[in-house]
Amino acid sequence: MRIALLSDTYIPQVNGVTTVVHRIARAVRVAGHGVAVVAPRYPRSMDDGGGGGGGGGGGRDDELRVFSLPFPPYPSIRLSFPLDRHVARFLDRFAPDLVHAATEGPIGVAARRYALRRELPFVTSYHTDFPQYARDYGLPMLTPLVWRWLVRFHRPARLIHTPGAAVRDELVRRGLRNTVVWGRGVDTSHFTPAKRNPGWRRWLGGGDQTVIVLHVGRLAAEKNLRVLVDAWTRAYRFLGPRAVFVIAGNGPEAQYIAAHLPFTRQLGFVDRDSLARLYASADLCVLPSRTETCGLVALEAMASGLPVIAADAGGLRESVLHEVNGLLVRPDDARGFSQAIVALVGDAVRRHALGTGARQTAERRDVKHEDQELLRQYGALLGEAADPRPSTQAVSLETQGALTRC
Repeated sequence: MRIALLSDTYIPQVNGVTTVVHRIARAVRVAGHGVAVVAPRYPRSMDDGGGGGGGGGGGRDDELRVFSLPFPPYPSIRLSFPLDRHVARFLDRFAPDLVHAATEGPIGVAARRYALRRELPFVTSYHTDFPQYARDYGLPMLTPLVWRWLVRFHRPARLIHTPGAAVRDELVRRGLRNTVVWGRGVDTSHFTPAKRNPGWRRWLGGGDQTVIVLHVGRLAAEKNLRVLVDAWTRAYRFLGPRAVFVIAGNGPEAQYIAAHLPFTRQLGFVDRDSLARLYASADLCVLPSRTETCGLVALEAMASGLPVIAADAGGLRESVLHEVNGLLVRPDDARGFSQAIVALVGDAVRRHALGTGARQTAERRDVKHEDQELLRQYGALLGEAADPRPSTQAVSLETQGALTRC
C-alpha cells in the first residue's frame, strides 16, 4: 500500500492531532508500506525536541513541507498556503493508492481535491470540535456555517475517523454514515508509571508530603481555563503548601494564567520524552475542557498512573469513569473541580486506587490494537477502489463494532 497523508498540523508542533497523524505515518512505515506526508513548514525555533521532522523543512524524500505563516491570534498555529500544482506533482511522483486528509484546513482541502480528481479512495479525520470553538470564541452565529463546511468537506470520504463515540453519532446524524471511532489509542510503553522520577518531583516542588497537581494542554479559550484558574485558586486557599500546581503547555491564555495564578509552576512547551516523565512524576491531572473529541491528554495521564479530574463533557466522559479511574465534574463548576482536587490531595489511598484503575483503562486502549485495525481498514478500502462512489458499506458492521469497543 502507498498512503498519502496530508495534515494542516504536524511535528514539531505538539498537540493531539499531530500525535495521531505522526502515529499513522509511523504505523504504515513500520508495517512495510509507503507513506508520503504533506504538512506545514515550521520555523526552526519551533523544533524544541518534539522529534522526528526538524524545524520544518522536512528533509525526507517522502515529506513535503508547504509555506505557512503564524495565525495572528495564536502564533503557534500555522496558516498554510499549499499550491495545488506543487502538491499534485509531489503526490504524482509518489503515486499513492489512497489519500488520507487528517484536517479540514487548506492542506486538507488540497488532499480532498487531489483524491477526487485522481479518483482515489479518500479517508478523512474529524479531530476538532470546531462548532463548539465558534461558541467559545463568542461567534455562535457561525456554528451553522461551520457545520455546513464540515459536512461538505467530509461527504466524499469512504471512511471518516473520529476518536469519540458521541462525535461519531453526531456526524452520522448529519448524514456522514461512513464515520467510525478510531484514534483514541495511547502508547502505554512510552507513557508509564515506571518513568516516575524523584529528581523531577523535587524540581517541580513536590516531595513526600507535597502532592503535584498537573494540567497539560494548549492554553487557549476553548480549554475552559477560566474555570481551571478559579478552581485552583479556591483549592490553594485550603491546601496551601500541601500541593503544588504545574501547568505544561503554551498558547494565547498563558499570560492570563501567569497573572492570575502567580503561585503556579508554568513549564511552557514540554517535549514528548520529558512529558512522559512529567506525567509519571505528578500525582493527579485536572482537565476542565468541554470541547475534547477524545482527550488524548487524559489517556496519556492515565497511562502514567494518574487519576484524572475531568469535565463531564465530550470525549473526556468516554475515557474518564467516575470513581473508577478519576472524577467527573460539570464543565463550568469551578467549586466542584476545587472540591475534587482537595479531596484527592487529601486521600493518598483513593488517589492510588484511581491511578491503578487509570492505568488499566489505558492498557485497554493501547495503540498497537488500533494501528493493526488502521492497516486493515486501508486494505479493505483498496479492495473497493473500483467503485468511485462513497459507500456506506466501506466499513463492515463488524468493524464498526470493534472500533466502538476500542
